[in-house]
Amino acid sequence: MKVLLFCDEHYHPGQIAIDGVKPLTAKDYEFHIIRNGAAFNPELLQDYSVIIMAKCDEISPEDKTSWKTLEVQQAFIDFIANGGGMIVIHNGLVAGKNTTKLDRVIGSRFKWHPHDCPVTTEPIKAHPITKNIEQFCEIDEHYYLDILVDDINILMASYSPPQGDVAKYEEDPYHNAPAKIEPSCYTRNYKKGRICVLTPGHHLKVWHNPNFQLLLDNSIRWCSGNS
Repeated sequence: MKVLLFCDEHYHPGQIAIDGVKPLTAKDYEFHIIRNGAAFNPELLQDYSVIIMAKCDEISPEDKTSWKTLEVQQAFIDFIANGGGMIVIHNGLVAGKNTTKLDRVIGSRFKWHPHDCPVTTEPIKAHPITKNIEQFCEIDEHYYLDILVDDINILMASYSPPQGDVAKYEEDPYHNAPAKIEPSCYTRNYKKGRICVLTPGHHLKVWHNPNFQLLLDNSIRWCSGNS
């Protein structure tokens, strides 16, 4: 199956996502990569049933100009509405100044994260995406989400322990944060298409965790309608 992967920006080097999906090529997945947002053409989407969005609204690591224009957002929305599948991973949830239209179809956007910490992720609901997934823990950015719609289907939750000094939660929240539980995997149906959101994924070790690899595999299959 051909999968189109969008990745690469200042805080999230594209090579992490590229190396992260590489083990899946043994399962007959063929990943095509777009690293520069300016290279996107809506006609490219015609060749794929599933796309992975692991890229925020920055053209490239060197150019932080927005690439998710209203026209680009509409192309992605039309792709999903007509039966395509979109998997949004980690920094793909980071909204741009004018990405509200696509953010709402995805169903959430990144709100904040504390400093890297142990993040425990576990299934909370039976679903083709969570099949054979076990609890796992990796050092990661624990994403807190701003949920924008009321019809997401939460499949997995993530937990981070308290960090630092409770007296400094407001003074320096990046290094001092309370314990937190957040959705780490959810699905949403949009017209004829399917969306899966995965919040882990800042470090390559997370991508290469066997459970995350299976999660990717299951998510691609579900989003393609072949689960």
